[in-house]
Amino acid sequence: MRIKVLTIFPEMFSILTEYGVISRALKEGIVDFKAINLRDYTTDRHRTTDDYPYGGGSGLVMKAEPFLKAYEKIIRNEGKPHVILTSPQGKVFDNDKALELSTKDSLLFLCGRYEGVDERVMNIVDEELSIGDFVLSGGELPSMVMIESLLRFVPGVIGDMESVKRDSFFNDLLDYPHYTRPREIKGMKVPEVLLNGNHEEIELFRRKESIKRTLKRRPDLFLKHDFDRMDKKALLSLFRELIGDVE
Repeated sequence: MRIKVLTIFPEMFSILTEYGVISRALKEGIVDFKAINLRDYTTDRHRTTDDYPYGGGSGLVMKAEPFLKAYEKIIRNEGKPHVILTSPQGKVFDNDKALELSTKDSLLFLCGRYEGVDERVMNIVDEELSIGDFVLSGGELPSMVMIESLLRFVPGVIGDMESVKRDSFFNDLLDYPHYTRPREIKGMKVPEVLLNGNHEEIELFRRKESIKRTLKRRPDLFLKHDFDRMDKKALLSLFRELIGDVE
């Protein structure tokens, strides 16, 4: 997979290239990543990437020409990428979108700043994506969030794909609680079921806790979940617990 980012702050992306699972994927050649300095595609000696808006108003607007020139060079050298503009006006990015993007051969993220980008840039954009209903100073952080998330689904990036499948949102359920050593701390104990070595009981406990947590925190996810045999068994166990509490 190839991922490129157009930004006026390429050095911000060192956090992806130097730390964690993505840095390892880069070293192993699983992912080809490059943060491109948008200023390299300007034409004036000040390397200007923004200007005042036509029609007046506050703030500055990112110029279209640097984005378009960089895009044209990428197409000439590598073919057309799937282009994403990070924007609070876009569709909210979620786990399903991360999984979809992970199947693309080539992605290009456009990072705007100030009041946004010249509308003519939209001619090369395939989709606008947002990480939530709030505004940041630029598109760099949203791009990093999306890249980190989607790369988890690329084979080889995460050593254990089973851990990815158990993450929150993968199957419309939130993750179950996790525990590690020591067995007891300040009077708080690890549930006994996790210590008995019975894998079927452990799986049932985790599924039940996952369902319980989802029902409490995200009932919208619970309602759209497609329940399998283990889910139904966990629901029955949970129901029996609730009836017992009432009695």
